[in-house]
Order: sequence, then C-alpha cells, then structure tokens
Amino acid sequence: MPYKVMVDDNFHVGDENERSEYGTFSTAAEALEACRAVVDDSLLWEYVEGATAKQLYDRYADFGDNPFVVALGGAPKVEFSAAKYARQRALEINAPGEEGARLRQTLQERK
Repeated sequence: MPYKVMVDDNFHVGDENERSEYGTFSTAAEALEACRAVVDDSLLWEYVEGATAKQLYDRYADFGDNPFVVALGGAPKVEFSAAKYARQRALEINAPGEEGARLRQTLQERK
C-alpha cells in the first residue's frame, strides 16, 4: 500500500498528538477519494440549515478534519488541498433547492 491518508484536526492545528491515520490505499486515486470523503463528512457534520456556504466553510476551517496523503516507499507524491476542496464543496452542499438537498442526502447515505 503506497499511500497513507493522515488526518489533522483543524481545532488543534500543529498538534501532531491530535493527528490520526485514516487508512492506507494502493493507488493515489483511492487516497484522494478518501480525503474528499473525510472533508465531505466534516462539512456534513458542521452543516446547519440556513447558514451560508461561507459560514459552513468557516466552521469546517475551525473544527473540521484536514486530511492529507503521505506517499510511501518511493511512490509519487500526491497533492491535496483540503481547504480548497472544502471551499468548493461548501458551495455545492449549500446550493439552494433540490441540488443542495440531493447532494446532502447522497453524502449522508454514503456514510
């Protein structure tokens, strides 16, 4: 398994004692998908109906999980910006009407 996904807690930024291992994956694509799932779950946890996308992102930035990929054994390095993904995803999760509701439901069912 050449890729490990690690998760920092945004509430404890810089405290490696608060870091956890999410899992190991055989491909970069699987590791990136795991990172996206971690961010999605954090955003869903912080979601409050009526809040703006900016408020949702700000809650994530303060309290959410911040995953990253560690390449093992000489595997190619993988870049993932949890903050960038969370900003975009907050807009999608907060989309008005059916679109946002459908995405929230899909993400909830995926858990």
